[in-house]
Amino acid sequence: MDESWVNSAERIGADLHLELTGPGGGRAALIRALREAVRSGRLAPGTRLPPYRSLAADLGVARNTVADAYAELVAEGWLTARQGSGTQVAERAEPLRHAVRVPRKAPPRARGPRHDLRQGTPDASAFPRTAWLTSYRRALQQAPNEVFGPGDPAGRIELREALTEYLARARGVRTEPGRLVICSGFGHALRLLFGAGVLRGPLAVEAYGLGFHRELLRAAGVRTVPLPLDEHGALVDRLGRERAVLLTPAHQFPTGGPLDPVRRAAVVDWARARGAVVLEDDYDGEFRYDRKPVGAVQGLDPERVIFIGSVSKSLSPAVRLGWMALPERYVEDVLEAKGEREAWASVLDQLSFADFLSCGSYDRHVRRMRQRYRGRRDRLVAALATHAPHVEVTGVAAGLHAVLRLPPGTERSTLKAAAWQGVAVDGLAEFRHPETDMAAGDGLVVGYATPSEHAYGAALDALCGVLPPQEPPTAGPAVG
Repeated sequence: MDESWVNSAERIGADLHLELTGPGGGRAALIRALREAVRSGRLAPGTRLPPYRSLAADLGVARNTVADAYAELVAEGWLTARQGSGTQVAERAEPLRHAVRVPRKAPPRARGPRHDLRQGTPDASAFPRTAWLTSYRRALQQAPNEVFGPGDPAGRIELREALTEYLARARGVRTEPGRLVICSGFGHALRLLFGAGVLRGPLAVEAYGLGFHRELLRAAGVRTVPLPLDEHGALVDRLGRERAVLLTPAHQFPTGGPLDPVRRAAVVDWARARGAVVLEDDYDGEFRYDRKPVGAVQGLDPERVIFIGSVSKSLSPAVRLGWMALPERYVEDVLEAKGEREAWASVLDQLSFADFLSCGSYDRHVRRMRQRYRGRRDRLVAALATHAPHVEVTGVAAGLHAVLRLPPGTERSTLKAAAWQGVAVDGLAEFRHPETDMAAGDGLVVGYATPSEHAYGAALDALCGVLPPQEPPTAGPAVG
């Protein structure tokens, strides 16, 4: 296809809007309208005009009227015409200087950091494009016609069936398709549950967690109560009269480590006794390295735990797909909150992911990325052992990030040094609940999944270069 036609079609679309007004009949009005469109810049140089027949039909004039108008404007130099190339706006027909023109290229964005070690995103360069495209094509070819109508707010049944099988096998979740509701991610799940009043506060949360989630809940009028943490996870024995608790049991975010088995059972017992509910954020449960798999708390009591997952860490945050495995009593309320039609998650993406799961591509991708991220974790630990042996690394048995424990009082200065050197990294303090008395000490939360493979080595070198040096030991009292 002629490239100029493709580019011009993108500029003006398939239709050409012209106002035929003023004296002189259809031919004169058309000439005036075309001249003005070129003068104003609405028809840019090189734009290919519609064929005579098409424009005549659109404007309701005779075909000869359009042919005569084109011919006169070609003679005047406004247009050019070549055999086989159609009629185009002449390259020398520049618009008036004061005319508003749409820029051909978007303005350049501000440059990001040289080395991105922030937590929260997988390696974007590792997205399985070929396998995803295969699933997308297959899903599109096999999709029934009703797929292209209004979507079911519960989500496509094909995806809910595939997820039921996968979550049972890989995460120990006990559910069925009728109790799964598709959403666009964890934040969307919180909005549906609390923003629409399906659940109400107060809500207990871990003392360290994502500030974005706390802000989202605060905007919904939900008060959050911080639960202290130790090396075994949240201290669930501190739960009181809250109506719900939000936990990251497979890998506490951001400090790392699974919730102790005794505490997993205890929080379910608390929910049963209080008539409360546990919200389980399974944000990176697929990635574990030096420990046995930790199943979902939801498997202990599907009627007291809401299991929430997504593909944001395992596949890509650009694929806006998540899910909730709900106790039966919440299903109708969540669907009512979501509305009569699917307005958030693309139905075609749902079908593609269903195929991606069913054909085994998702399992293969997760296994491949598990090996890649484990290798990156090992490189991070080795680099620190060589260049900063005084910095302790924790929370690395699973997940996509590590916590670097810094000497007291050095977190802020280290973050400033990192920013100066173009290293984007998160400080541990920014994840602390503003109302907690717990202090986990100074540290950095380092996301080792974000950089591409070829950029990771340089990112590690830059990180080690901004870490605070080891303080010399304090001299003892003089002897003699």
